[in-house]
Amino acid sequence: MLRQRIITAAWLAPLALFGLFGLDGAGFGLFTAGVVLLGGWEWANLAGITAPARRLWPVAGLAVLIALCWAGGVAAASWPLWLGALGWLVNLYWVTGYPARLAQWQSTGMRLAMGLWVLLPAWVGFNVLRESGAVWLLFVLLLVWGADIGAYFVGKAVGRRKLAPAVSPGKTREGVAGGMAVTAALAIVFAAWQGLGLAAGLGLLAATLVVTLASVLGDLLESMLKRHRGIKDSSRLLPGHGGVLDRIDSLTAAVPLFALLQGGVL
Repeated sequence: MLRQRIITAAWLAPLALFGLFGLDGAGFGLFTAGVVLLGGWEWANLAGITAPARRLWPVAGLAVLIALCWAGGVAAASWPLWLGALGWLVNLYWVTGYPARLAQWQSTGMRLAMGLWVLLPAWVGFNVLRESGAVWLLFVLLLVWGADIGAYFVGKAVGRRKLAPAVSPGKTREGVAGGMAVTAALAIVFAAWQGLGLAAGLGLLAATLVVTLASVLGDLLESMLKRHRGIKDSSRLLPGHGGVLDRIDSLTAAVPLFALLQGGVL
């Protein structure tokens, strides 16, 4: 397993860095659309469509919507981000109420709709951040990674109180606090690096803490869906790492929300 993880990371990391920072415009939109569509194929499985061929239908529908958004100039608009934010409020309601509220979302149709308001705003958010400057795309990526690292080490060291035991028994409140401490420090460093004033710096710090919590929710939502399906990984597309959604679950919440907040605070 370790050998598989190393081999996969050896080609995946350069590909991701080139796609995210070496491309712009239509190339960037196409690259991120490809990632989102792979995530959509896995999401169809989470929605209960087990036959691989049948999953192509919802993926095709998502591809048509992405193409229409691009053709209609919606790829970098703010209103899909607002719809995504509303969708994540619904996701929060379901995650915090699991399994009591399971009946509200367990149908295949509802889970597919959930995937739509998660994946499409995430794609738009990537485009918005890339247009606003690669530095803020880099920031949100570091934010998610920093939150994960801080949560892991602090949770392992002092974690006692479970965050959402019915969804993800390993996560603790102390771990989340550790992740927020790391991302707060990251926000301060970036504010100084970008020469932000006091008001903009405080705005970035506040947005960072909110987005950090959203990234945790993104992870919990996928964990909830996988628990309901009784599977460990969203797929085996990335040997040793699981599926695409297993790598970007936190980003699906963090990217569109940060893209929305960034426009108002910076």
